[in-house]
Amino acid sequence: MELDELSRAELATLGREWLLHGHLQDRVGMPLVHAGRPREEMEQIAIEEWMAASPIYSRRTQRAFRFGSGDVPTIMKNLQLDIGAPHQFMDFRCRVDDADHGEFWLAHCGALLDVEPMGVEYVQGMCHSIEDPTFDATAVATNPRAQVRPIHRPPRVPSDRHPHCHWTVVIDPAFPEVQPHPNLAIVGASKAATIPTEVSDAAARSEPGGWDDYSGDFDPDFELQDLSHRALVVALQEVAVQSHLLLRSFAVSVSQHYGEDAALELLPQIFTGLAGITAQRLVPVLGIEERDATAIARLLRFHPVFWPRTYVDLRIEVLDDLRVRFALGACAVLDEGDGFTWFAQLGGAADRALDAIVHAVDPRASCRPVAVRSGERFAYEAAIDPGAAPAQEAPEIALAKISGGASFVFNPRRPVRVD
Repeated sequence: MELDELSRAELATLGREWLLHGHLQDRVGMPLVHAGRPREEMEQIAIEEWMAASPIYSRRTQRAFRFGSGDVPTIMKNLQLDIGAPHQFMDFRCRVDDADHGEFWLAHCGALLDVEPMGVEYVQGMCHSIEDPTFDATAVATNPRAQVRPIHRPPRVPSDRHPHCHWTVVIDPAFPEVQPHPNLAIVGASKAATIPTEVSDAAARSEPGGWDDYSGDFDPDFELQDLSHRALVVALQEVAVQSHLLLRSFAVSVSQHYGEDAALELLPQIFTGLAGITAQRLVPVLGIEERDATAIARLLRFHPVFWPRTYVDLRIEVLDDLRVRFALGACAVLDEGDGFTWFAQLGGAADRALDAIVHAVDPRASCRPVAVRSGERFAYEAAIDPGAAPAQEAPEIALAKISGGASFVFNPRRPVRVD
């Protein structure tokens, strides 16, 4: 499996990018929902999106990393592995006082910096209307009697106040149980919710050092570099699943509010903007310097929309210096039974997203459908035409670039753990 090929340091670097990728979904999706609609309706979509997805992937994370005691340390560990809290861009700092009490604060909140220029009503919407129910929904994956409550939060007074916000996390049997959102059952019935991840024998035997799970004590300074090679391979796959689940939850909510056609119209646009901006960020991260077929193949191989392989069966073949053939085999993502996946509109509007990905290597590249082979459902050839004019950047990518996350630079805070 391709992730096995990367070192622990490379996997940790890629993992931060995949976390940010998942976070940027809403930076593309929510403005498209908001266009022509009241801000309050956009906020309601965001609330339902996170409430119906985060409890599912939080429990997946607990199982994958062998932690989960129904306590505050469990909640904090989940935050450290959540695409809603991409490391450094959403710089969650956590403290555990005992099994039932703790606090977290954001030393840097990229989401806040994105919305502050939009006005106080948008800050209020994100930091009050959206966060109140969604923080509790994430905590309920650990304990239904957990409550997350603010010590202070934006709008910031004074305007440069740090940390950006500060919250308590308390579990008390006297608290009323947080009730799951009805859409949780809908998202939980998807194949994405239960798809397994895989680790090859090579990953288990690879580069030594680091933790194979997170069953030990909560570490307030946790970094992806703390994980073993095997655990990092698992972590990246789980992060990719989180993204798929959030997409499904988003689409379910939009379809309930505005109809299925509205949801299906939005998804290829979000796919194009998100896949394109992530591809642009991954090119330097993956050390891609050449503009050739091998570079396109490498970008496709490590782009998070195509993971995990147990959900998305991606097949890649370099044909020559300028051409790559890639295909999706019969797989779970193509059998969800609805249009609420990245790939449901392949052969149509979703093909623009494939072009947006390969443009990150060379804007003269494009993708065209080709005949499928046995076991394949969709097949494409990505080709660089040296005589073609460079393609214009998709407007959805420009929308993604409004967020500071599009240009955010990660700085590893320490080397990989050796013990």
